Amino acid sequence: MSGYELPTALCVAGHEYRIRSDYRPALDVLQALGDVELSDEEKALVTLAVLFEDWNTIPREHFGEALKAAFAYLSGGQPEQTGPAVRLMDWEQDLPLVLPPINRVLGTEVRALPYCHWWTFLAAYQEVGDCLFAQVVRVRDKLRRGRALDKADREFYRHNRALVDFQTKHTDAEEQLLKEWM
Repeated sequence: MSGYELPTALCVAGHEYRIRSDYRPALDVLQALGDVELSDEEKALVTLAVLFEDWNTIPREHFGEALKAAFAYLSGGQPEQTGPAVRLMDWEQDLPLVLPPINRVLGTEVRALPYCHWWTFLAAYQEVGDCLFAQVVRVRDKLRRGRALDKADREFYRHNRALVDFQTKHTDAEEQLLKEWM
Protein backbone atom coordinates (compact mmCIF):
# COMPACT_ATOMS: atom_id res chain seq x y z
CA MET A 1 0.00 0.00 0.00
CA SER A 2 1.34 3.41 -0.93
CA GLY A 3 1.36 6.38 1.41
CA TYR A 4 -1.66 7.79 -0.45
CA GLU A 5 -4.15 5.10 0.53
CA LEU A 6 -6.18 4.76 3.69
CA PRO A 7 -6.46 1.12 4.75
CA THR A 8 -9.87 -0.51 4.89
CA ALA A 9 -8.45 -4.02 5.38
CA LEU A 10 -5.51 -5.50 7.26
CA CYS A 11 -3.32 -8.41 6.20
CA VAL A 12 -3.21 -11.27 8.68
CA ALA A 13 -1.30 -14.45 7.77
CA GLY A 14 -1.46 -13.56 4.08
CA HIS A 15 -5.21 -12.93 4.08
CA GLU A 16 -6.94 -9.53 3.88
CA TYR A 17 -9.61 -8.87 6.51
CA ARG A 18 -11.91 -5.85 6.20
CA ILE A 19 -11.87 -3.43 9.12
CA ARG A 20 -14.21 -0.78 10.42
CA SER A 21 -12.02 2.16 9.39
CA ASP A 22 -14.17 5.01 10.70
CA TYR A 23 -12.67 6.81 13.72
CA ARG A 24 -15.50 5.79 16.05
CA PRO A 25 -14.65 2.06 16.29
CA ALA A 26 -10.98 2.97 16.82
CA LEU A 27 -11.96 5.20 19.74
CA ASP A 28 -14.17 2.41 21.10
CA VAL A 29 -11.17 0.06 21.03
CA LEU A 30 -8.89 2.60 22.71
CA GLN A 31 -11.47 3.15 25.43
CA ALA A 32 -11.84 -0.61 25.96
CA LEU A 33 -8.06 -0.97 26.24
CA GLY A 34 -8.16 1.48 29.15
CA ASP A 35 -11.09 -0.25 30.87
CA VAL A 36 -9.97 -1.57 34.26
CA GLU A 37 -12.92 -3.99 34.30
CA LEU A 38 -11.63 -5.96 31.31
CA SER A 39 -8.94 -8.62 31.48
CA ASP A 40 -6.15 -8.62 28.90
CA GLU A 41 -7.88 -11.45 27.04
CA GLU A 42 -11.18 -9.53 27.00
CA LYS A 43 -9.38 -6.42 25.74
CA ALA A 44 -7.84 -8.48 22.94
CA LEU A 45 -11.21 -9.94 21.97
CA VAL A 46 -12.88 -6.50 22.04
CA THR A 47 -10.11 -5.15 19.81
CA LEU A 48 -10.65 -7.91 17.25
CA ALA A 49 -14.46 -7.87 17.44
CA VAL A 50 -14.79 -4.09 17.14
CA LEU A 51 -12.10 -3.46 14.55
CA PHE A 52 -12.42 -6.43 12.18
CA GLU A 53 -15.75 -6.75 10.35
CA ASP A 54 -15.55 -10.57 10.22
CA TRP A 55 -13.22 -11.16 13.16
CA ASN A 56 -14.72 -14.59 13.84
CA THR A 57 -13.39 -15.80 10.47
CA ILE A 58 -9.80 -15.19 11.60
CA PRO A 59 -8.34 -18.51 12.74
CA ARG A 60 -7.61 -18.47 16.48
CA GLU A 61 -3.95 -19.28 15.85
CA HIS A 62 -3.68 -15.96 13.95
CA PHE A 63 -5.23 -13.79 16.70
CA GLY A 64 -1.77 -12.63 17.84
CA GLU A 65 -0.87 -11.48 14.33
CA ALA A 66 -4.30 -9.86 13.96
CA LEU A 67 -3.77 -7.93 17.19
CA LYS A 68 -0.34 -6.80 16.03
CA ALA A 69 -1.88 -5.57 12.75
CA ALA A 70 -4.70 -3.87 14.68
CA PHE A 71 -2.27 -2.03 16.97
CA ALA A 72 -0.15 -0.93 14.00
CA TYR A 73 -3.31 0.40 12.35
CA LEU A 74 -4.43 2.18 15.54
CA SER A 75 -1.04 3.89 15.74
CA GLY A 76 -1.53 5.29 12.25
CA GLY A 77 0.81 2.79 10.63
CA GLN A 78 3.75 4.16 12.60
CA PRO A 79 6.40 1.78 13.96
CA GLU A 80 5.82 0.43 17.44
CA GLN A 81 7.36 2.63 20.12
CA THR A 82 10.13 1.17 22.19
CA GLY A 83 10.33 1.73 25.90
CA PRO A 84 7.52 2.39 28.33
CA ALA A 85 4.60 4.43 27.06
CA VAL A 86 4.17 7.85 28.61
CA ARG A 87 0.52 8.49 29.45
CA LEU A 88 -0.38 12.10 28.81
CA MET A 89 -3.91 11.66 27.55
CA ASP A 90 -6.93 9.46 27.98
CA TRP A 91 -9.20 9.13 24.95
CA GLU A 92 -12.32 8.69 27.05
CA GLN A 93 -11.66 11.53 29.49
CA ASP A 94 -10.09 13.93 26.99
CA LEU A 95 -12.38 13.43 23.98
CA PRO A 96 -14.47 16.55 24.78
CA LEU A 97 -11.23 18.56 24.81
CA VAL A 98 -9.85 16.94 21.66
CA LEU A 99 -12.88 17.29 19.40
CA PRO A 100 -13.00 21.11 19.09
CA PRO A 101 -9.40 21.44 17.81
CA ILE A 102 -9.89 18.43 15.51
CA ASN A 103 -12.97 20.15 14.13
CA ARG A 104 -10.89 23.29 13.60
CA VAL A 105 -8.17 21.34 11.77
CA LEU A 106 -10.68 19.48 9.59
CA GLY A 107 -12.86 22.55 9.05
CA THR A 108 -16.02 20.67 9.97
CA GLU A 109 -17.81 19.05 12.88
CA VAL A 110 -16.32 15.56 12.72
CA ARG A 111 -19.17 14.03 14.76
CA ALA A 112 -21.65 15.16 12.08
CA LEU A 113 -19.75 13.32 9.35
CA PRO A 114 -21.15 9.90 8.50
CA TYR A 115 -17.57 8.66 8.01
CA CYS A 116 -14.07 9.89 8.79
CA HIS A 117 -11.18 7.45 8.42
CA TRP A 118 -9.27 6.82 11.64
CA TRP A 119 -5.98 7.94 10.07
CA THR A 120 -7.59 11.23 8.94
CA PHE A 121 -8.89 11.76 12.47
CA LEU A 122 -5.48 10.83 13.91
CA ALA A 123 -3.68 13.22 11.53
CA ALA A 124 -6.00 16.04 12.61
CA TYR A 125 -5.35 15.13 16.24
CA GLN A 126 -1.60 15.40 15.65
CA GLU A 127 -2.10 18.94 14.30
CA VAL A 128 -4.31 20.37 17.03
CA GLY A 129 -1.83 23.12 17.96
CA ASP A 130 -2.36 25.55 20.80
CA CYS A 131 -5.67 24.90 22.52
CA LEU A 132 -7.15 23.94 25.87
CA PHE A 133 -6.22 20.28 25.30
CA ALA A 134 -2.61 21.24 24.56
CA GLN A 135 -2.48 23.24 27.80
CA VAL A 136 -3.81 20.26 29.75
CA VAL A 137 -1.21 17.93 28.21
CA ARG A 138 1.61 20.44 28.82
CA VAL A 139 0.72 20.72 32.51
CA ARG A 140 0.37 16.94 32.82
CA ASP A 141 3.80 16.51 31.26
CA LYS A 142 5.41 19.02 33.64
CA LEU A 143 3.77 17.34 36.63
CA ARG A 144 4.83 13.90 35.40
CA ARG A 145 8.43 15.05 35.03
CA GLY A 146 8.41 16.76 38.42
CA ARG A 147 9.07 20.15 36.82
CA ALA A 148 7.95 23.30 38.55
CA LEU A 149 4.90 24.98 37.11
CA ASP A 150 5.30 28.64 36.25
CA LYS A 151 2.78 31.12 37.62
CA ALA A 152 0.41 30.82 34.62
CA ASP A 153 0.52 27.01 34.68
CA ARG A 154 -0.06 26.95 38.46
CA GLU A 155 -3.11 29.14 38.05
CA PHE A 156 -4.35 27.06 35.11
CA TYR A 157 -3.89 23.88 37.14
CA ARG A 158 -5.66 25.36 40.16
CA HIS A 159 -8.70 26.28 38.04
CA ASN A 160 -8.69 23.17 35.83
CA ARG A 161 -7.55 20.38 38.11
CA ALA A 162 -10.49 18.18 37.07
CA LEU A 163 -9.35 18.42 33.44
CA VAL A 164 -5.66 17.87 34.15
CA ASP A 165 -5.78 15.06 36.70
CA PHE A 166 -6.64 11.67 35.30
CA GLN A 167 -9.88 10.35 36.68
CA THR A 168 -9.34 7.32 38.85
CA LYS A 169 -11.03 4.29 37.36
CA HIS A 170 -12.14 1.58 39.74
CA THR A 171 -13.46 -1.89 39.16
CA ASP A 172 -17.01 -2.59 40.26
CA ALA A 173 -15.64 -4.45 43.29
CA GLU A 174 -13.48 -1.45 44.25
CA GLU A 175 -16.46 0.89 43.83
CA GLN A 176 -18.55 -1.33 46.11
CA LEU A 177 -15.82 -1.36 48.74
CA LEU A 178 -15.53 2.45 48.58
CA LYS A 179 -19.31 2.78 49.04
CA GLU A 180 -19.19 0.49 52.08
CA TRP A 181 -16.40 2.57 53.65
CA MET A 182 -18.30 5.81 53.15
